[in-house]
Amino acid sequence: MDARSLRALAHPLRMRILDLLTLDGPDTATGLARRLGENTGTVSWHLRHLADHGFIEEDTGRGTRRERWWRAVRVARRLDTNDFRHDPDIRGALSVYLHETVQRDFEQVTTYLAEDWDEEWRDAGTLSRWQDLRLTPEQLAALNAELEAVVVRHRAAARSGTAADADADADAGDARPVLVQLQSFPRKQRDAR
Repeated sequence: MDARSLRALAHPLRMRILDLLTLDGPDTATGLARRLGENTGTVSWHLRHLADHGFIEEDTGRGTRRERWWRAVRVARRLDTNDFRHDPDIRGALSVYLHETVQRDFEQVTTYLAEDWDEEWRDAGTLSRWQDLRLTPEQLAALNAELEAVVVRHRAAARSGTAADADADADAGDARPVLVQLQSFPRKQRDAR
């Protein structure tokens, strides 16, 4: 993600809109406004802003001339925060983006914990934390790349219907304490339209 895209996305309401469209699929400004407790005109303005920057697009196969449906554009975007940390012109947008991302993740976890799930789903989910790792920066980067590869492999396996697994290893040297958190849990799906 470049600085222009980050500035366009780094707004709490736009991030929430994009998240809903990504997680739950297409919706209208009216539907999103109702779900977000916002004014339809405000949501419409933010939808156009997200569309102008390529995050969403109109779903032309739905709706009427008066009812516009929007969907998230399914493009892999990667944000390397190191690209922006020392740029005073983008630091504010980066701060908003990171704060909202952490807040969203926290809210999703607390929602999951408050919901009633069947025992098999409760047993399958996890909120894990390991604080006894000591890793060098290179080992931490390798661990993160490996965890990402596992997720990518499982995502690809889920799409193709095959199985995947992996294991990790690390040694100590010029190590520092490292905190690793893993959160995986089911999410209530919105009723199909």
